[in-house]
Order: sequence, then structure tokens, then C-alpha cells
Amino acid sequence: MLFGMDIDNAPQPQTRIQRLKTLTDGTHQQLDQRIMSADPFGSRARYALFLRVQHQFHADVAPLYGSAELNRLLPGLAERCRLEALQADVEDLSGSAALPLEGQAGALDVPQALGWVYVAEGSNLGAAFLLKEAAKLGLSDAFGARHLAGHPAGRGLHWRNFVAAFNALPMADNEEMQAADGARAAFRRVHGLVDEIFG
Repeated sequence: MLFGMDIDNAPQPQTRIQRLKTLTDGTHQQLDQRIMSADPFGSRARYALFLRVQHQFHADVAPLYGSAELNRLLPGLAERCRLEALQADVEDLSGSAALPLEGQAGALDVPQALGWVYVAEGSNLGAAFLLKEAAKLGLSDAFGARHLAGHPAGRGLHWRNFVAAFNALPMADNEEMQAADGARAAFRRVHGLVDEIFG
């Protein structure tokens, strides 16, 4: 021990993803509480409303997943896009093709765009719980809840690969703050969609 400090047990510096989580946790918690208060798995009708929220948000972020610049920074990002799965889920429940939607993310600089992508990817990590709830409505990763399915290689590994790439990005402190701004904007966007669609 040196000056009373146990070096082996000294706190490790936070990773970028951990810092981003800390900076956005309040906005994220508010969204989670709002979604659960809407009882999205109370019935198939309510789940259909939840699908509309998800469909619109993923239409918002789909152009980011197709961005050449973001795919250069996060290789394989395009393959993570879940919009097609959501369109199939909407069709399963409605019996008709999902209407094409325009994205609402607007013109974002790269750090802000990364914040939106962080929110979209993080939602996939929590989807394991949602898939279990959807199963109670007779839905599955083959019907109505495709967008909640885990990656074939495993949900945890898929997330850890994203985290490793995100943490390795060359970003200045001010760019991290811009990414946090983008993530908070994405959480607020979903919150607004829940209020609008569930009423």
C-alpha cells in the first residue's frame, strides 16, 4: 500500500460506453418508465402500438446504419439495422405491408449520429426480456417479434463487439459530449413517439 491506498483495488477509469451511459442514464430511465406505464405487452393491440413506435424510431436511424462514414468507424454497422425485421413484424400483425417512413433524425454530425446508434444498439441488448413478454402474446422471433431476436452469434457477444469498436473510436472530450447529446435526443425521440402513439 502507498499512502494508505491499495493500488490493486483503485477504481478503473470508465470506458467511453460507460461514460455515455452515465451521461444519459436519467433520460433513459424516464423513457423506460414511460414505456412500461404504457403496458406495451398487455395485449396484441397494445403491442401493435409498441411496434409502431419501434418502426418509426428504426426508420429514423436506418440512414445512419447505411452511412459510409459510420460504417468506416464501426465496421459491419449496416448489417445491424433492424428496420426490415420491424417491417415484417408490422405486416405479421396488420396483415398488410408496413408503410414506408421518413427518418426524423435530421442532419447530424458524426458524434451525434454515434449517440443515436448507441441508443438503437443498446435497445437490442434489452430485447431479450421483451421477447419473453412477446411470447406470452403468441409472438416469436419468427412471427411478430423478429426485431427482438438475438444475433445468431449471441446477443451478449454482438453487444460486446459493438462496445469494443465504440470504445476504440478516436474521439475528443467535446465529441463525447456531442455523442451524449445525440443519445439523449434519441431517447427523447422515442419518448415523444410513445406519448404520440399510445396517447
